[in-house]
Amino acid sequence: MDAADLRVFEAVARLGGMNRAAAELHTVQSNVTARIRTLEDELGLALFHRHSRGVALTPAGQRLLPFAGRLRQLLAEARRAVADDGTAKGPLTIGSLETTAGLRLPSLLAAYAEACPEVDLSLVTGTSAELLDAVLDRKIEGAFVCGPARHPDIEEMPVFAEELVVVTSRHAGGVDQALEKKSALKIVVFRAGCSYRQILETWLARRGIVGVRMLEFGTLEGILGAVAAGIGVSLLPEAIVAPAVNAGRIAIHRLAPAEARVETVFVRRRDHHASSAFSAFLARLPSLALADAAE
Repeated sequence: MDAADLRVFEAVARLGGMNRAAAELHTVQSNVTARIRTLEDELGLALFHRHSRGVALTPAGQRLLPFAGRLRQLLAEARRAVADDGTAKGPLTIGSLETTAGLRLPSLLAAYAEACPEVDLSLVTGTSAELLDAVLDRKIEGAFVCGPARHPDIEEMPVFAEELVVVTSRHAGGVDQALEKKSALKIVVFRAGCSYRQILETWLARRGIVGVRMLEFGTLEGILGAVAAGIGVSLLPEAIVAPAVNAGRIAIHRLAPAEARVETVFVRRRDHHASSAFSAFLARLPSLALADAAE
């Protein structure tokens, strides 16, 4: 089993067919088919089920796929490292919580783009769990997540702290009134894997409120709109909801300091090669901490 065989295997698995893999790899189908058969003979196991629409992974193929994917990403990282001449350029993909992207990052990204015009910077948003997995799988270079990460393969850098508040409609009264009808209570949250959602569930459980109905939204504006309409309550950073509070759309209710404070950290793989583009980005992260301290 060598890197070339695994590269072919990964392409077939990802694209679902020998023809599609051959097109991506700029070769002919017979070469792809021969590579897969050689790999299967070497391993003594079938890696694909063949059918009229293409192929599907066998259980053995499913177990092999993560290793092949990692190898593909590692080889791509190696090529970028060899080509890196010390100038910040090329692709750079960073992940972020949506709340962090909207509130904390615009000035940082604008300054980075001006200082490093040859970098093709991409920002993807997701939950803390999704972003951590993406970093571990080498799909993105690093990400802003709700800390602590606590993973042996992850290095994390504290960046700033957020103060969380319970968010309700402006007609809900105090937080006790908002929560008093436990059977009818709904919480408005991001999808599973969101740290704020987990903190809210824990906070409610301490008050004997469990099994509440959840309404999942994909955007912050969707959550704020639902809360403002009185559909349910949420838990979000105070700074991110301040404009909606000032506009009279929603009300906030403060928690005890020990419950309210959460830290946002920047995570990266410990063994990740820091390109010149990524190093230049990392060098700008302390400015976020300084800005947070000044608030």
